[in-house]
Amino acid sequence: MTMIIDAKERIDYDELSKAAQILREGGLVAFPTETVYGLGANALLKEAVDRIFVAKGRPQDNPLIVHISSIDMLEMCAEVTDKRVYDLIKRLWPGPLTIVLPKKKCIPDNVTAGLSTVGIRMPNNKIALELIRLSGVPIAAPSANVSGRPSPTEAQHVIDDLFGKVDVIIDGGRCSFGLESTVVDLSTSKPCILRPGAVPFSVLKEIIDEIEYDPSALNGNISSSPKAPGMKYRHYAPDAKLIVVKGKAHKRIDKINEIKKNLEAKGYRVGILCFYETALNFESQYKLILGSMFDCEECSRNLFSVLRKFNQLGVDYILCEWGEFGIEYLALENRLFKASANNVIEVL
Repeated sequence: MTMIIDAKERIDYDELSKAAQILREGGLVAFPTETVYGLGANALLKEAVDRIFVAKGRPQDNPLIVHISSIDMLEMCAEVTDKRVYDLIKRLWPGPLTIVLPKKKCIPDNVTAGLSTVGIRMPNNKIALELIRLSGVPIAAPSANVSGRPSPTEAQHVIDDLFGKVDVIIDGGRCSFGLESTVVDLSTSKPCILRPGAVPFSVLKEIIDEIEYDPSALNGNISSSPKAPGMKYRHYAPDAKLIVVKGKAHKRIDKINEIKKNLEAKGYRVGILCFYETALNFESQYKLILGSMFDCEECSRNLFSVLRKFNQLGVDYILCEWGEFGIEYLALENRLFKASANNVIEVL
């Protein structure tokens, strides 16, 4: 039986200490962070980390991120010889930034999918930080969902996916960001962004001027040897087939309505995912709102939750509109396109 700990209003340190002990001894604990809920195991115990892959149904060649609560833990897990690491963490930790570094021997190979590098971050969430501190060990934690499904941003999402498969689920309320961390690789002399996320490119550029995006982070292509989660497999996917229609507003609206009509004529149930500003242009009993097209943060917080709502509606297809947005929308676009397996129709 999975134990549920309600920490939405306050932290019960007796209960959190029990969860920390379970983690330390090799159990699985799902916990909130500022990005999404994580499924944690003692990062120093190979057998505990193996349980993550079993519970999630996660491929073994997909590396995990190690969560820490102190600089001492960072230096225990990774080789830190590059001054730029400290430049980043001084500005952005605790926070939604994962840094890839050469790993130390204490980190088992199943954490890193056999790679010589490890991704590490310090979450900006009091429950997560206290859980790590009380456990006294770094915590390996991917998102707390069945592999491939939309990431969980509320405890109920974790319960839906993993109840009975993990030891503890800590309910800390809704995650504030709703998208996973930005992943930066500093394991080589050329710094690069492996995964766009909650920390925008402009902020990273202020700290490390020479940093650029890895090509796979921009074009959505898979990597045969991923150094970070989300680089190889289809992620964040709802049960229905997701089609993204990208272009100027009037053209994407016309295209979505055309596709919807054709699919419904064949007997399919079709959901519409749209913005507040365009919602009146779509008629559907399965219409959900992503947010305002002028509010990237709102849309980011809502994405995974909305995709899960479509699962509850039981639609066969989801038609999602997307615009010609700036680079600040890159992380959201990355998740949306991966959820569709890059099934994107551009209307010019």
